[in-house]
Amino acid sequence: MKKFIGQPLFNWYRKLLRNSKYRWIVIVGSLLYLVSPIDFATDMIPVLGWIDDGVIVSILVAEVSQMAVEKLKQRKATSTEEAVTP
Repeated sequence: MKKFIGQPLFNWYRKLLRNSKYRWIVIVGSLLYLVSPIDFATDMIPVLGWIDDGVIVSILVAEVSQMAVEKLKQRKATSTEEAVTP
């Protein structure tokens, strides 16, 4: 059941974050979701309300940090190529 619902939702969110056209909209929307009182599971329910926020934060941080690392590697590779080429 977890893979049936969770994995497609996770993949969809990752694809949106990876798309440069929608990246900032998804990041801002995720942050607004975290601070808004409207949730899938309200924060009034002690554990369940925090789980959905935790999932969103963990996916957002993981994907943004992974994109940053890939960007740094790409910059390093291009700067190395430029330094080697006379």
